[in-house]
Amino acid sequence: MTTGNPTTGRWTSVRKPRSLVRRPRSLRTGGTIGALAAVLVLTLTGCGSSDDGGSPKGGPQAKAAPADRVEPLAGTPEAKLPVTVKSADGKRVTVKDTDRIVPLTGSLNEIVFTLGLGKNVVARDITATFQQAKKLPVVTRAHDVSAESVLSLKPTVVLADTTTGPAEAIDQIRAAGIPLVVLEPAKSLADVGPRIGAVAKALGVEKAGQQLKSRTEQRISKVRDSVPAQAKKPRVAFLYLRGSASVYLLGGRESGAGSLLEAAGAVDAGKESGLEKDFTAITSEALAKAAPDAILVMTKGLDSVGGIGGLVKIPGVAETPAGLDRRVVSVEDGVLLNYGPRTDQVLKSLVEQLYKDAK
Repeated sequence: MTTGNPTTGRWTSVRKPRSLVRRPRSLRTGGTIGALAAVLVLTLTGCGSSDDGGSPKGGPQAKAAPADRVEPLAGTPEAKLPVTVKSADGKRVTVKDTDRIVPLTGSLNEIVFTLGLGKNVVARDITATFQQAKKLPVVTRAHDVSAESVLSLKPTVVLADTTTGPAEAIDQIRAAGIPLVVLEPAKSLADVGPRIGAVAKALGVEKAGQQLKSRTEQRISKVRDSVPAQAKKPRVAFLYLRGSASVYLLGGRESGAGSLLEAAGAVDAGKESGLEKDFTAITSEALAKAAPDAILVMTKGLDSVGGIGGLVKIPGVAETPAGLDRRVVSVEDGVLLNYGPRTDQVLKSLVEQLYKDAK
């Protein structure tokens, strides 16, 4: 049986018949977004690959990664302050100054930068990997917030998710008199617009928020219209991999990838095979039941197992249609499940890789 600490994300090993599987407790206890941030930080800090997304050792890369940058709106929006908003934890928060913004997740950081307020951001979460944010100090790692680090930067407003913690850190920041707005995480394509709007409202730039929302939704719609018509929808399994820690997981109904796969004209194989929760340890039996035609992975996760050559050595993968065809789709870790301003790029990459041989 796997045990662990839900705050730290530590885990102990679970032995399967044909492989050693280690599973973070955070993947078994509640919110998928927070859980994936917890496992993503493990990949970013420990899988042994370079930040440039280069070819993995032992196998070819499915697709070269583009430059990891956000595309801000033109100009700097003028904030209309003060503004009072209702935080997702029930509190009413008044924001009077946005000169020093601290977003406590990578996805929030991405939205703030894309709204045109990047110059006002003074810190980042470790999952904010895009180039414009790389030089900022890291104050949180997979929602493990350092209140002291945040307060040392003298923020005028802090943005958090409902999954951000520990609670003591959030309380400490608020006790210091810093306006802290908690937002609901985005879990699907339907959440993209509302999420952008909520961040923009909290920062007093609702007009810019509407512009970014419209731009993002139009781009997503354009990609969806480009999906080739198929007589049979491809079955795609989302795998979370971290070879250096022997973490091999198959995504289910709550993995967060289902919305993207469906928009790409595909079937979420894990969900369709009956996996109701977020992730489960990979077994030959589970993969055989999912029977994916293609496999979706995060780029650094693929690197960590030695590329496609290493992926097909994971028990059960080689026997699937995807394994036999070596049909693998990889998307950068820091953007795959953000459901924000760059989701159209994620969807476009997914469609291009999935249907690259379509006529």
